[in-house]
Amino acid sequence: MSVIPDSHLDLFDLPAIWHVATIGPGGEPHVSPVWADFDGSHVRFPHTTSRQKWRNLSVDDRVALSTIDPNHPERYLEVRGRVVAWESDGALEFLDRMAMKYRGEEEFPREHAAPLDRRVTAVVEPEHCTTMG
Repeated sequence: MSVIPDSHLDLFDLPAIWHVATIGPGGEPHVSPVWADFDGSHVRFPHTTSRQKWRNLSVDDRVALSTIDPNHPERYLEVRGRVVAWESDGALEFLDRMAMKYRGEEEFPREHAAPLDRRVTAVVEPEHCTTMG
């Protein structure tokens, strides 16, 4: 059973931007926006191994993600958990699915996804949620 309440699962169906918070090498917080999806067990977001988030999460797998409902800004969901895997197989296809959800485009522009061999998908196991609205 997921810790994400049914009342807020619809936020994963919306083109809502998620903010991912990680812990940097000196203990400092690092926050950046991502696209995200939920498969019923895990939250996933596309990424690349050349970014700070990946370096942070490779050392400390704790992560928090939050979003607001774009139609009702006082409604939000925060998910805290751990990155349990980095998937490289299918990472570009996942990015394409996110491009359709967020941009209505069948394929994420390859020039913006390069280098393609560094594309990964973060797999987050939710451990705690906070909601409002």
